[in-house]
Amino acid sequence: MKYRTKGTCSSAIDIELDNGIIKSVHFTGGCNGNLQGISRLVEGMPAKEAISRLKGIKCGFKPTSCPDQLAVALESIVGTAN
Repeated sequence: MKYRTKGTCSSAIDIELDNGIIKSVHFTGGCNGNLQGISRLVEGMPAKEAISRLKGIKCGFKPTSCPDQLAVALESIVGTAN
């Protein structure tokens, strides 16, 4: 699934889930090293756990962040899977 981010330096997130487990995450744009790190950390993690850990993280004065946008994207997937 491709999710278009809002309010962040990254413009999109490609996410692959399998039975609620995150298989892969790839950010387009943003802080490459940090986003590769986040992607690797959440791979193999249940989507619901990633959501609970990442939701609400802010970047500076912005009301969101790339990790928060990943949580929003995962919510949109998990919500459609139920």
